[in-house]
Amino acid sequence: LSEPLAGSDVASMTTRATRDGDSYVIKGRKAWISHAGHADFYTTFARTSDDGGRGLSCFIVPGDAEGLEFGAPEKKMGLHCDTVREVIFNDVRVDADRRIGDEGQGMAIALSALDSGRLGIAAGATGLAQGALDVAAAYAKEREQFGRPIAANQGLAFLIADMEAAITSARATYLHAARLRDAGRAFSKEAAVAKLVCTDAAMQVTTDAVQVLGGAGYTQDFPVERYMREAKVAQIFEGTNQIQRLVISRHVLA
Repeated sequence: LSEPLAGSDVASMTTRATRDGDSYVIKGRKAWISHAGHADFYTTFARTSDDGGRGLSCFIVPGDAEGLEFGAPEKKMGLHCDTVREVIFNDVRVDADRRIGDEGQGMAIALSALDSGRLGIAAGATGLAQGALDVAAAYAKEREQFGRPIAANQGLAFLIADMEAAITSARATYLHAARLRDAGRAFSKEAAVAKLVCTDAAMQVTTDAVQVLGGAGYTQDFPVERYMREAKVAQIFEGTNQIQRLVISRHVLA
């Protein structure tokens, strides 16, 4: 979906799929693609007309298609297990039956996928925050200063209480959105709320976990520094948290 010059503004994408008989020829570049160079197939959105957001269509492109190339792996702050690269389409030909839906339905397909994807990001972020809290709480009970565990200090105990409250609230938020989806009800606004609340909570909780561990938290001897780095990207992908606020406000003010 994303391109070097088309991130949050999906309708500005320039990758184009031109119909040629019983196939399409795709030309353009995609950015920030997970598992690029390893995946067997790529769900690809491309422009089939110049009608703005209504001119996008969706295709399934085989990973071994002729003309498909990949950029160098991005040197990321976190998510080191996930290879992320540009995907370059140099006149890649795909059969017309690899188009998903009708021409022009790409934007609707993308937005629907993003709604569900945001629930996954929200759940993952909540789990990440829980992991950070578990490490921080265990450390606070074991680490002693001034002759007693640091957990006995009210300032630190209240910090851990705030972490627990944030996680509990986040979990309730994404489960509410997930239940709406399972029931077949509208959940776009709730998915955006869940993504916003859960990923912001994860960023705060993981940062606080590093603080609880002090200098030890800043080292790779404990996992919380990694959790903090991993949490940051959750506020960015599947729509930045600024975009989530835009989605939410449009629903509320409609």
